[in-house]
Parts: sequence; structure tokens; C-alpha cells
Amino acid sequence: MTAKKSLNLEKSLADLESLVDELESGDLPLEKAMQKFEDGIKLTRQCQAALKEAEQKVLILMQSAGGEELLESFDPEDN
Repeated sequence: MTAKKSLNLEKSLADLESLVDELESGDLPLEKAMQKFEDGIKLTRQCQAALKEAEQKVLILMQSAGGEELLESFDPEDN
């Protein structure tokens, strides 16, 4: 992942965290809360795409380095 994409991912995650804080406060009118929720969905999709791309690059690098046997399944639900 390039430095720019990494920064975009980090910024998107920070923006998403900020949106969640705003929504959890309960102080927003319904219309603004719905807009913030929609923005959060967009940010979530961007983050998922960036993470998927990074995962694919890591897999390619590991396979090209002969490290296929080093790979193990990762289940985020286990953490």
C-alpha cells in the first residue's frame, strides 16, 4: 500500500471514529444523524476496500517469497 493510501485509510478511520462518537452522543437531529450514518457507511466501504487491497498485496508478496506455508487463516472474530 502506498503512503498516500495508508494516510487515506488512517484519515478515513479517524473520520469514521469521529462520526461514531457524534452519533453515539445522541445530540443530532434525525436528518443530520441519517446523513452522518450514510457518510459512515461510505467511509466503511472505503476502509474495507483499502484493507482488502492490502491483504491481497501481502498474499502476493508472501507467495512470491515462497512463504505460502507461513500463511494461516485469519478470522477477525477470534480477537
